[in-house]
Amino acid sequence: MKFKTRLLITFLTIVLLPLMLTMIAFMSIGGYLMNAQREFGLVNMDYTMVSEPEQAFEKISEEIFREVERQIDEDEALMEDIEYLSGLNGEIKDKASYILVRKGNDIYYTGNEAAASKIFDLLPGYGYGNAGGDSGYYYNSMSKLVKQLDFRFSDGEEGSFFIIMRINSLISKQLLIDMVIAIIVILVFTSLMLTQWIQRGVFLPVNELNTAMKNIADGNLEYMLNTDSKGEIGELYKNYEDMRLRLKESTDEKFEHEKQNRELISNISHDLKTPITAIKGYVEGIMDGVADTPEKMDKYIKTIYNKANDMDRLINELTIYSGIDSNRIPYHFHRLNVADYFGDCVEEVGLDLESKNIELNYSNLVSPDAMIIADPEQLKRVINNIIGNSVKYLEREKGVIDIRILDEVDSIRVEIEDNGKGIAARDLPNIFERFYRTDASRNSSKGGSGIGLSIVKKIVEDHGGYIWATSKEGEGTCLHFVFRKYREVAE
Repeated sequence: MKFKTRLLITFLTIVLLPLMLTMIAFMSIGGYLMNAQREFGLVNMDYTMVSEPEQAFEKISEEIFREVERQIDEDEALMEDIEYLSGLNGEIKDKASYILVRKGNDIYYTGNEAAASKIFDLLPGYGYGNAGGDSGYYYNSMSKLVKQLDFRFSDGEEGSFFIIMRINSLISKQLLIDMVIAIIVILVFTSLMLTQWIQRGVFLPVNELNTAMKNIADGNLEYMLNTDSKGEIGELYKNYEDMRLRLKESTDEKFEHEKQNRELISNISHDLKTPITAIKGYVEGIMDGVADTPEKMDKYIKTIYNKANDMDRLINELTIYSGIDSNRIPYHFHRLNVADYFGDCVEEVGLDLESKNIELNYSNLVSPDAMIIADPEQLKRVINNIIGNSVKYLEREKGVIDIRILDEVDSIRVEIEDNGKGIAARDLPNIFERFYRTDASRNSSKGGSGIGLSIVKKIVEDHGGYIWATSKEGEGTCLHFVFRKYREVAE
């Protein structure tokens, strides 16, 4: 849920829920009190008049009311005794009440003349309050509650005895107490409900995010956060997971890169040490006069030259590798005639293979005018790296390398196949990865930095082509790479 929606719900809950519950409490408490008063004999009741409950009313007036009722039954003449009436009034005047005695149509006695003059004309007539009755009447406009008993004076004239209670507020003391308690309960309930809701919806997710961020700060990138929440909280969780995964991927890549760099340094150091040791040995032989004939001297110099070439090749591979990492391999693309270019390459590598007693077979099945767009130097590096890799793992007395140029309508495919020891099926998908070696135990006689085929793949893909390998153990390996043909755009 979005924070905006959550805030709106919180606002409406704070305003409407207490108001609604307060109204329900008022209706319930008021209804209870009114029912209690109806049972006591009051009439003309509605929600504009909520007075003391039955027990409170009886405490104020019932004792006097019943005493007067008994007195009327025993001796109505006592109702003419002003002193007696004053005593009765004194008992209730501190309870917002007073008595009024009417004789005929005039006030005979009252405990509050000012108030009595206002209500006198509104009082019920003789006969409404019969002895033994519990008649009550509420004057809504004046907030007066009246109890009436009728009797006759000694001269036979009609008389009525009234207890008049003043209702100063529409809300009685009992109702006020009940409503205060109800409102406190309502507010506490609303606060607890909103607090729990906000805690579950906001504070708990924020605490979980805080815990997750501490784990990230401590380097624990495996701490996951999953939620079905929507809105800002859900987005925060999703953003955290995206960040965690990116950090984990970046950390893993950094770790792998550092591992590869360490392996590269180890490989290069090992591969450089072998030719350097050989060069030092042959130079020391020349210095010590071991090469005492022109034939030996020529052999020593050629060996030194070959070892220096090996070192140069390793350094070049290292340079290309750094270009791969920064994606800054220099390219100079040209239109190349396929037949001419590969014919020159085969002629160049053929001499070297012949000196190593390796047979080279070449077949070109593309048209003489077939063209591609390529960097001649980098493409030559591809061919030399593949052939050099084949030579390294031939392990046969009579090695054979076949180079085939095939026409595939819109592209040309180059196949370089050897009859070496082959590659196991489990290793075949990984041979283009950096530093991957099919021979887990390094053979120093073969050497190699382990980045040759990864360089080949990078160059081929930068030319817009693709490369793959097929192999059978004990029979040989074939590398295939494809380039798109160049076609002149018709004007």
